[in-house]
Amino acid sequence: MTQAPLPGLPHGQWIDPPVLSQDPEKLPEEFLRGGDVPDDLDPLAAGVLMEHQQDWIDDDSDLKICEKGRRTGITFAEALDCTLIAAAQRSAGGQNVFYIGDTKPKGREFIGYAAHFAKTVAKEMLTIEDGIFFDQKADGSTQAISSYVIRFASGFRIEALSSRPENIRGLQGTVVIDEAAFHRDVRDVLDAVNALLIWGGRIRVISSHNGLSSPFNELIKEARAGKNPFSVHTYTFGDAVKNGLYKRVCLIKGEEWTQEKEDKWEAQIRASYGTRTAKMKQELDAIPAEAEGAAMTRVLIESCMSRDLPAVVRWDRPDDFKNLDDDARAEQADEFCEGILKPLLDALDPEREHCFGEDFARSGDKTAVVVFEIGADLVRRARLVVELKNIPFDQQRDILFYIGDGLPRLIGGALDARGNGQYLAEKARQRWGENIHEVMFSAKWYASNMPAYIEAFGDKSLLFPYDADIIADHQGLAYVNGIIKVPDEHSTKGVDGFDRHGDTAPAGALAWFASSQDAIAYEYETGRKTAGTTRGHNGGPPPDDDRRRTTDVYLRGSI
Repeated sequence: MTQAPLPGLPHGQWIDPPVLSQDPEKLPEEFLRGGDVPDDLDPLAAGVLMEHQQDWIDDDSDLKICEKGRRTGITFAEALDCTLIAAAQRSAGGQNVFYIGDTKPKGREFIGYAAHFAKTVAKEMLTIEDGIFFDQKADGSTQAISSYVIRFASGFRIEALSSRPENIRGLQGTVVIDEAAFHRDVRDVLDAVNALLIWGGRIRVISSHNGLSSPFNELIKEARAGKNPFSVHTYTFGDAVKNGLYKRVCLIKGEEWTQEKEDKWEAQIRASYGTRTAKMKQELDAIPAEAEGAAMTRVLIESCMSRDLPAVVRWDRPDDFKNLDDDARAEQADEFCEGILKPLLDALDPEREHCFGEDFARSGDKTAVVVFEIGADLVRRARLVVELKNIPFDQQRDILFYIGDGLPRLIGGALDARGNGQYLAEKARQRWGENIHEVMFSAKWYASNMPAYIEAFGDKSLLFPYDADIIADHQGLAYVNGIIKVPDEHSTKGVDGFDRHGDTAPAGALAWFASSQDAIAYEYETGRKTAGTTRGHNGGPPPDDDRRRTTDVYLRGSI
């Protein structure tokens, strides 16, 4: 092995080292740790790769991130993909690959996998070389980094570095940052992105978590908020077990698989963490430690409130309201719409785009409707917040229609479509078309969309009116198993004494979601005088001659 850097070498210069072996079967024992796989294993054969491994490889994004649980096999899958990249000709997308692990053994493991794949997939008699990679620091000095190199007939190579180079920009090709959360500062990856992409490079950032505030987790949150172009994947230990991890363990050990043995095996692994539940969730379930508890502080929420915005409108009815005849209920709803809502709707800026989010409730909690005006500065201002308590379905529909029809340049809405809310969400889409989103709240939806909503508070990209219940609702947003939502058991009393379940928080998140979608903005003209007269003969939408789109229609992209 070359022992010292040579003066005058440019960044990334590689010195011809001794050849360790030209036969993967005769590699030193340290490399076989990454190759603890049967000699005849063909990773491209049907059923060999687990579903999540195949999913990772299938994503050909230039920039992608994987937050993972331990031993999910992503490094194995990445080594296969990198082998195919390095073995390909330039015309087929081939390029050099640089693997940067957090420890030297990780580099050996990766090279062990790649050596096996080079033989079984690329059908190459390769050489594995032990060399030195020279990395030029910002101050001009040079750092010598030991490396393992596989050279391919294509002219490209896979190089596993023993530590992270300071100047990632010099690594032209595919760069794999493994266990990124345990590197000194994964922020440097972002700084290097543009330089790498200019020459067709790619970056893969892979890691288990290392705390909620780690740069790796911040990178993921920004990606989910649309602030950087990384594609995000999450694969947990549970995903790997479901996709056949234990079956592969049994195959390697020559044991018979049974579901009972698998369940006992997974339970034993989880039990090994004892009372360290946060540690177990971080290492196995890809939930960063400390990712439990409140998602926002009161100070942060209040910083996104303005006294210039109209006060929250609240309308509640006694229990016997539902027993009134249709005309009596419609008359009271008309009075609410014409007397309270109409002045607020008339005051909206006709030149601004508007959208809404609605969290539905029939009894117990409140229905909340949040209307955002999108300003020229792209700040979403809640110009109208409406809460309805104990209002029957028909009147909720009529009130929502009154609000939506009165919004200038309506670019969309998003409604909670679970349970009884599905009826109203469906009616809204029938009325206003493809810009209406019927949202089924799920862990996946929360994981994909709530980080952007929380980020909006940090950026001061939205404003709510000052209101004690809005503050309490958003204080109820918490990390639950790594996702942000209002916990199912959460319950508070509003200033009016009624029960709440974070009502304006999910409504606000839905409005934010609607404001961020591709949309076509429409103006509506209606023949209504009151909320009651907007209804058709059977309580449905009005006839076409009472409701029509104007010619002021234009395309609108995502914000």
